[in-house]
Amino acid sequence: MKERAGGNMLYVALIAMVAALGGLLFGYDTAVISGAVGFLRDFFDLSPAMTGWAASSALIGCIFGAALAGTLSDRLGRKKTLIFAAVCFFISAVGSAMPRSLTEFVLFRILGGVGVGAASLTSPMYIAEVSPARIRGRMVTVNQFAIVLGMVVVYFVNFFIERHGAGISETWNLNFGWRWMFASESVPALLLFLLLFLVPESPRWLVKMGREKIANGVLTRVDGPAHAEHELREIRTNLAHEGGSLAQLFQPRMRILLIIGISLAILQQVTGINVVLYYAPEIFKDLGADMNAALLQTVAVGLVNMTFTVIALYTVDRFGRKPLMVIGSAGMGLSLLTLGFGFFFRATGAWALIFVLIYIACFAMSLGPVVWVVLSEIFPTRIRGRAMALSTVVLWISCYAVSQTFPIMNDHPVLVDTFNHAFPFWVYAAFCAVTIFVVLRYVPETKGKSLEEIERMWIE
Repeated sequence: MKERAGGNMLYVALIAMVAALGGLLFGYDTAVISGAVGFLRDFFDLSPAMTGWAASSALIGCIFGAALAGTLSDRLGRKKTLIFAAVCFFISAVGSAMPRSLTEFVLFRILGGVGVGAASLTSPMYIAEVSPARIRGRMVTVNQFAIVLGMVVVYFVNFFIERHGAGISETWNLNFGWRWMFASESVPALLLFLLLFLVPESPRWLVKMGREKIANGVLTRVDGPAHAEHELREIRTNLAHEGGSLAQLFQPRMRILLIIGISLAILQQVTGINVVLYYAPEIFKDLGADMNAALLQTVAVGLVNMTFTVIALYTVDRFGRKPLMVIGSAGMGLSLLTLGFGFFFRATGAWALIFVLIYIACFAMSLGPVVWVVLSEIFPTRIRGRAMALSTVVLWISCYAVSQTFPIMNDHPVLVDTFNHAFPFWVYAAFCAVTIFVVLRYVPETKGKSLEEIERMWIE
């Protein structure tokens, strides 16, 4: 990163890393359940439906957090909204570790979900608004990487807690191990809370609130006085053109954008990604692995997810959005079909881990990051924030629906007798085929086009 006179790229990088802790907690909070759900089910003696509720309850909070984040960040500022998210994460981590009943556990998980929903919108928004345009893309990708890193970290944490507990007694993990898994999130949550007091507020929000002198100081420190002067003019111009309402998406020319955005948000989830991320140990146990081996295999899932997310960041602008989504969806569908046949014919062995990893790799380099790229590009500037908020809410609703219904489909006596756990994987494979059709038929290729060119394309 080339540094300009008066600018400080190290300062920008440190700000981005602090904000990206919100993304890391996003990944940490959503994936911590993977190692604990089996112990929770046994500890509270849960039915399949209640197991799904325990695993997916945080997603209810995600829906509300995403819906509130836009309003909170506009009224309180991006920084204070992230502080609010950090408080939610911390209280949730402590409370989820000490519930006296399933109801208490669910309430604290919902609170953590509010933090996830708020961070999922606010962290990338804050990074984008602080970073200079020439490195904005790279800085925002730090948040996407942090989300996946948070998942990898918690997979390791869950593995070592379970391994430690198994060495103490047969019942330690059932009574205490899962509690420490949730409590471990309090450490990064507290770190985010403290570090946020050391970073500035978003210059764009400061200008919007009439605090141009403070905004100018932040922009000057970021990239020098010339950049500050230019950026202030750009912010004033953009703010003058804001004010579009979500109702504008229902106008005839814009309606197709709403359909495409919501469709991509739904399809990203109903192709089964969070089933693998949340229930991976249980899936591996169904295929014959013991708990320790299942958690170790889940670590491999996280590492592959992180590796191919990095690959996607370097290929999305080279190969285009549509090719990555089509190829990735095809790979995901074939992997899910194979996993389903493996369950159906009661086959066990290392092959299952291989196809799970192929599925994760295909998602991480396609629907995972690329859907967010497309959503951030296709909506007109004047309504982008509101449209992104709507799409994110729909995405979390879809995520909740998938996470809630998987245990029911996977453990339903009739379905198990007929398909032996294969049924849900074939359902998700079918949605992969739907995704390929939708992308090929309706989603435009936006590679190499400016946001203004994309907007003119829809208007014409």
